[in-house]
Amino acid sequence: MSQVLTRPPTETRQPRGARRRTLSVLANQRTALALILVALFVGFGVANPLFFNGEFVIYPLLRDTSTFAVVGLAQMCALSIGHLNLAVGRMAAVSAMVAGFAFERLHWDLLSGSLLGLATGAAVGALAGWIIVKSQVNSFVVTLAMDFALLGLVTLTYTTFTDAAAFTTKPPGMTTLQNGSLGNLCVGNVCGATVVPLLIFPAVVALLGIQYVYGRTRLGRELLSTGASLRTSRLSGIPTERRVIQAHTLSGLLAGLAGLMLAITSGSFSASIGSEFMIPSFLGPVLGGTLLTGGVVSVLGTLLGTAITLVIRQGLTVQGIGLDTLNIALGLVLLVALSTQRIRSITWRPGRRHPR
Repeated sequence: MSQVLTRPPTETRQPRGARRRTLSVLANQRTALALILVALFVGFGVANPLFFNGEFVIYPLLRDTSTFAVVGLAQMCALSIGHLNLAVGRMAAVSAMVAGFAFERLHWDLLSGSLLGLATGAAVGALAGWIIVKSQVNSFVVTLAMDFALLGLVTLTYTTFTDAAAFTTKPPGMTTLQNGSLGNLCVGNVCGATVVPLLIFPAVVALLGIQYVYGRTRLGRELLSTGASLRTSRLSGIPTERRVIQAHTLSGLLAGLAGLMLAITSGSFSASIGSEFMIPSFLGPVLGGTLLTGGVVSVLGTLLGTAITLVIRQGLTVQGIGLDTLNIALGLVLLVALSTQRIRSITWRPGRRHPR
């Protein structure tokens, strides 16, 4: 999965050598992230060998990385057009709620209920995009207002239809997804379950799908062009309003998938799903190289950035670090990521070489 770049259609094309140098720098950035990830993983393991425990550390780490990488992709889709989605957590909660309602009250199977939840997330995202286009209000304001509205809707629904503020019915197959791993691993005569959770597969499908959209399709190119320069894209004949709605639809769809994955992990569908998604949804893409101003995204970078933050969180937890210190560490990581992104956005201008 490679980093995707775009520039406004009317911009003067860079010389081939300059483009190669730019891609080389970006590739080196992903390499640096990968090296940092490996160094953190090994460092925490050396500091405390319990970090290498497959069942209690590695398995949940991979499962959480899968879920939060999808959350990062949801935010990345909004960032690709220079927008923010502050309702990403509530979209996840609504999607999970609808799926849980289908499982418990309508007695739908796992696939049908999940598809309904995903469709709900996409519809809520499309509604957010439509409001932004028609009202011309900043995405920050629209999605923040939607976050509060969805919070009220979710709370009202759970208090109306449930006694325990959660849908707890588990359709056939959900428990397998919750606790299952990828087959068994045998070393000699000793066999045991692998540490690769089954929930990693929805994340892989999402990563490959979004990489294909932004790297291979006209839709992806026009989304990035819209983020790079809305005015230039409109003058070039790109239906920018439609692309804004489509970007938010993708964001809502992926937020819904993350909500379902978290509900499956916890074993129930509750109002608290998605409440912790806000900061991680920005950490992964921003650390990975996605610009807050739009026009540049990185799918692989989002995965690596997400993995780094979760390794830090898990490593500090294993070391016995308190929650307050953990939050400080994650806040510093976000601050460094935003500072780096700001430097890149200032120094990388049309016709200039990317800073090495």
